[in-house]
Amino acid sequence: MAVSKEKLAELVAEKTGLSKTKASEVITAVTTSITECLSDGEEVRLVGFGTFLVSKRKATTGRNPQTGASMHIAASKVPGFKAGKGLKDKVKYS
Repeated sequence: MAVSKEKLAELVAEKTGLSKTKASEVITAVTTSITECLSDGEEVRLVGFGTFLVSKRKATTGRNPQTGASMHIAASKVPGFKAGKGLKDKVKYS
């Protein structure tokens, strides 16, 4: 089951005493800031939680599944997340 942004805002509001609206604004600000850092090529490290990073994928040759024809797949950058020890331990033992 996935937690929606709305539900996450409710959880943050309960833990911080903020209103749901303000908690939602904070979540939006955090995700926007992480996105901006990644698009600038920077890593975002949250100690104990994890690291958001950008990985580079090399160009490769693939196949069109409908025709079987070879096709070029361009190199690209993709966002990624590497869980920190605290997060791994919490999930592992829960």
